[in-house]
Amino acid sequence: MDKIYQAVEIATEAHKTQKRKGTDIPYIVHPLTVGIFLAKAGCSDDVVVAGIMHDTVEDTDMTVEDVEKIFGKKIADIVAQCSEPPQEEKDWEERKLHTIQLLENAPIEVKQVIAADKLANIKSISADLERIGQDVWKKFKRGKEKQKWYYSSILKALSKDLSDPALKKLYSFLEEEFKNVFGE
Repeated sequence: MDKIYQAVEIATEAHKTQKRKGTDIPYIVHPLTVGIFLAKAGCSDDVVVAGIMHDTVEDTDMTVEDVEKIFGKKIADIVAQCSEPPQEEKDWEERKLHTIQLLENAPIEVKQVIAADKLANIKSISADLERIGQDVWKKFKRGKEKQKWYYSSILKALSKDLSDPALKKLYSFLEEEFKNVFGE
């Protein structure tokens, strides 16, 4: 539990100046939500920590080496695998394809974190749909159809092996939210 508490403190500090896309909501709400989903699904403490830390390498000055120094190689490896390539290197489609393809052979812990991350994101979209309606799609450069493609591709990739109970639980919640958001 001390590791989880430490991850909350470090991630809160790392994300302290950031807000969620198109809102005034502090960014830290997202990684904390990911950690909560992972814990509720029955994932290990290491996976919960990786979930809380998953965006620090992608969106802050923290490096994989920083994460490894604090939490060890296992958690750092999960965080590294969950991080998309930098925006400067690849466009949106390439970064999303990277994540989809990664899920094909990723360790179960990586799949768990990615599933919880996407669940937190799509729940945020669902809440925004209720609050502001179809204008939610204006927050995304690629719009509703590309978002639908991405989430359906994530679901398809995750569905290939749901033998892990925690992943199966996360998948079920993600699939349900996908249907709520995209009407399928």
